Amino acid sequence: MSEFILEIGTEEMPARFVPRLGEELVELFERLLAEQKIDHGGVRAFATPRRLVAHVSALSLTQRLEEEVVSGPPVKIAYADGKLTKAGEGFAKTQGVAEADLFVQQTPKGEYVAARKKVGGGKTLDILPGLCLTAFKALSFPKRMKWGSLDFLFGRPLRWVLALLDADVVPIEIAGLTSGRVTFGHRVLGPGPWTVDSAADYFDTIRDKANVVLDARERLEMVKSEGDRLAAGLGGSVVWDEGLLLEVANLVEYPRPILGEFSRLYLELPAQVLLTSMQSHQKSFGVRGADGNLLPYFLTTLNIEPTDMAVVKKGWERVLKARLEDARFFWEADLEARLDEWLEKLDSVVFLGPLGSMGDKSRRLEKLCRTLGEVCGVSPEDMARAGRLAKADLMSEMVYEFDSLQGVMGGIYARKKGESEIVAQAVAEQYLPAGPDSPVPATLPGALLAMADKLDTMAGCFGLGNIPTGAADPYALRRAALGISRIIMEHGLNLKLDELLAWAQAGYENVKWKLPLDDARAKMVEFFGLRLRALFASGEGDSRVADAALGAGFEDIRTLKLRFDALSAFSRQPDYEQAVLTFKRADNIIRKQGGEAGVALSEAVDAAKLDAPEEKELHRILGETAPRFEELWTAGDFAGILGQLGEIRPALDAFFDKVMVMAEDMAVRQNRLNMLHGLVSRMKTVADFGALQV
Repeated sequence: MSEFILEIGTEEMPARFVPRLGEELVELFERLLAEQKIDHGGVRAFATPRRLVAHVSALSLTQRLEEEVVSGPPVKIAYADGKLTKAGEGFAKTQGVAEADLFVQQTPKGEYVAARKKVGGGKTLDILPGLCLTAFKALSFPKRMKWGSLDFLFGRPLRWVLALLDADVVPIEIAGLTSGRVTFGHRVLGPGPWTVDSAADYFDTIRDKANVVLDARERLEMVKSEGDRLAAGLGGSVVWDEGLLLEVANLVEYPRPILGEFSRLYLELPAQVLLTSMQSHQKSFGVRGADGNLLPYFLTTLNIEPTDMAVVKKGWERVLKARLEDARFFWEADLEARLDEWLEKLDSVVFLGPLGSMGDKSRRLEKLCRTLGEVCGVSPEDMARAGRLAKADLMSEMVYEFDSLQGVMGGIYARKKGESEIVAQAVAEQYLPAGPDSPVPATLPGALLAMADKLDTMAGCFGLGNIPTGAADPYALRRAALGISRIIMEHGLNLKLDELLAWAQAGYENVKWKLPLDDARAKMVEFFGLRLRALFASGEGDSRVADAALGAGFEDIRTLKLRFDALSAFSRQPDYEQAVLTFKRADNIIRKQGGEAGVALSEAVDAAKLDAPEEKELHRILGETAPRFEELWTAGDFAGILGQLGEIRPALDAFFDKVMVMAEDMAVRQNRLNMLHGLVSRMKTVADFGALQV
């Protein structure tokens, strides 16, 4: 068995391109080798900013030789008078077999001519060039480049291609380059060129001579372990950001973490400002002391081993100092400004076309937050103030420079300028959750302001007809709907969706809507239903259970989540399918004999008209469980409600087995239908059993 190595050298690629490329190379080579019937011991791939590498171990030098049965034309077309027709001769010639080797194959469609042929057996060395080109062209990039007159697109211009099967060069031509056995190393620490005699020598060459760390996980661990060691020497710890750590690991080929310092003067700035200055602009990490406060140090990662570390360190410190000096200037200027000045300036900032200014939005938030505070037991005055100040920090110097700090700085400034803690915390959390994996606001005031902000945007956009279609969602309304839903569920808020949307719409005045408010609200409710289904049916969620829970209504999102959780647990019980079938049967009868037949049903049952023992028993069980159903519903114990199905089902099964629901006596029939209607009406508040296909 042999070994194959492919290395594609490129100009520096952005760090965001790198992680996925290695995974894609593995997927592509495994699929392509399988399609070509080439056995191997495994595929590994590596990606750095300057190279993509695929390595295949224990590679067979030939394709597997297999026999295939190939179907041809029907016998009546392939033969005439016992001889091959032109169609039959053409099939034999195409498959490369003699007439004597053809045979008749029985199929569900009749008799067909067939042939057995050998496939495979080709040389791997001859197949690899085309396979590699296919893999090259299939790699995906967020953005592709075309350079010169070449008819070839790639993430960045190619600089070299190394391709070796053992000691043999695999001949590949792409983008004006011809493959060989030469690689290039780290630009400074081992530039090369380096000649690789065989695939088995590649990894030693790239590590020992070229000074390149191929494995991204190894680069990341080098940054993290050395960073932790350096910070520990100061009695502190690195403030790691996982996203930035991954980015840094994919910016370098030879990571060399170092510590830099800055003046203690800048520790007067909020920690969020310091960390943002380090992370966003310098790709560096802060260092926190044992007391949780930041220390006047930062950790950055070099891509070289400098001859004079002091000079390099000083350069990094000088650049960061300039950023921190700017931040300190903005901080001091903002502390001198008055909130009222910022609020006045909001009137000159457009929110969204016909929806007015950011000042208009802040006044709408003031009104909506007051209502939410009254309903949810939070100081209406504080909530109204939080809504009014929510967007004030957009006028601050700091947020103008560091836009990722909007909301965060608003909370800090509110606290500094004497606002209550409720107001400050709410303003700080207003943009949460920022995505499906982002946390919701930790405090109830923050949750209410975050909901108000999202509701206001949704109400305005839907009223203007700006409804997401396909992948287009320029105003992030899907994220807004999901965020509102998560806040309601995770905070357990007893709020009705239609009321929330109506309150949000009521905040707008003098807007020329494209949709009537009732129509816009109906479309928003439908939109929430789609987002909730996507949420509950994602991951390991069962789409049928999601449909059943939503089918019983989603006006109360808090209750919807409780019902969905209870149904999910119920669906894993051993007798789940039989229970569903029983109650679906009752539901079908009521639907067909009631609504579809135009028969008015009620929950009134005349005990005197009950005749059979089975219907009397069912009536008794329904009467006993009804009060407990109400208690369980009030307590939100939907698992307990579904547990009642176990009590009711034996009597219901017996009723269906022994009693004719559609009795000839219309009064008896109506009585029996009413009894089933009462049961179905009760259970339909928990789930739409018709959606549970079993």
